[in-house]
Amino acid sequence: MSRRRAIEYDCPVRDVLDRIGDAWSVLLVIELAKGPCRFNALRRVIEGISQRMLAVTLRNLERDGLVSRSVLDLSPPQVEYALTDRGQSLFATIRQLASWADEHQPGIRASRAAYDAARSESV
Repeated sequence: MSRRRAIEYDCPVRDVLDRIGDAWSVLLVIELAKGPCRFNALRRVIEGISQRMLAVTLRNLERDGLVSRSVLDLSPPQVEYALTDRGQSLFATIRQLASWADEHQPGIRASRAAYDAARSESV
């Protein structure tokens, strides 16, 4: 009989999923895959994200080398964000996941409804 071990703290999978496992990071990568974008434009298109959460998420993505930040020489200065090559490679994986989600979401919703109906009948 094999025993499961907890995933180690320095596990690469856990480390990366901690960053990209939140919805804001994934949504920002998807949006930035369309091309560079300014902070306020990102805030307008990512529905529900607060200014603070957008700033924190972009900073974390930049720290991980997934997003680059450029100060534009305008008056007043503005900041533009873009995916790095590493960010583009992550987007390729996210695109596969999004395709899987598009294909399987109707079945998942049907399974949820059947599960919930069965549970409500047994109560």
